[in-house]
Amino acid sequence: MLTDDLQYLDGLKEQLNSLRGLNSGKVAKAFDIEYTYESNKIEGNTLTLQETALVIEKGLTIGGKSLNEHLEAINHTFAIDYIKDIAKNNEAITERVLFDIHKLILQGIDNGNAGRYRNVPVLISGARHIPPQPYLVQKKMESMFIWYAENNGSLHPVVLAAEMHERLVSVHPFIDGNGRTARLLMNLILLQNGFPIAILKGDAESRLKYYTALETAQVYGDKTPFIYFIIENIKNTMQRIIAIVR
Repeated sequence: MLTDDLQYLDGLKEQLNSLRGLNSGKVAKAFDIEYTYESNKIEGNTLTLQETALVIEKGLTIGGKSLNEHLEAINHTFAIDYIKDIAKNNEAITERVLFDIHKLILQGIDNGNAGRYRNVPVLISGARHIPPQPYLVQKKMESMFIWYAENNGSLHPVVLAAEMHERLVSVHPFIDGNGRTARLLMNLILLQNGFPIAILKGDAESRLKYYTALETAQVYGDKTPFIYFIIENIKNTMQRIIAIVR
């Protein structure tokens, strides 16, 4: 079944490639704003989609919303531009790239911890998974990048992207911004392999499915539900893009 689903995604990618250039710029911009809105919503940002668009496109401030919420929208937009540049130039995904993504996410919010691994233990509220102690983080991240180098080119890029997403949030290497950074890393891998950015929804039901699939991977070692969750979201995103462009 996994093979069939991946082949279906490859077919959608071929359809997308045949439609590139047909209002693709405007469509991509709209989806980037939606991606920023949904990714921040997962983490508790209360800006609506329309408010997110006004902050990003018009530079407006929204009454009753915190400065950090505005910065999260702006920073995430810069981070999307960054991963698109990395993908366009076909640059290697390294620890430096990861630090740059995280630095963009937290700039102006927590400059002291932006672009550097945590040096304190953390607990994730409501989760049974306990991230590794801080003295293990560097080694765990080195192992993650070694695994990526060994599997890049052999694993299907969607599975590779999902695995890197799960591995990063399981290590939880940063004080804050782990989820957004993991989703950006996943989407960088997808972009490098000709897929569009995948949008994970931030509504309560979707967020519960997301965290449940992650916890199944982290606690029971079964990554299948999470990989299927990512596949389904990529499929939905691609189908929407194709329908809109057509």
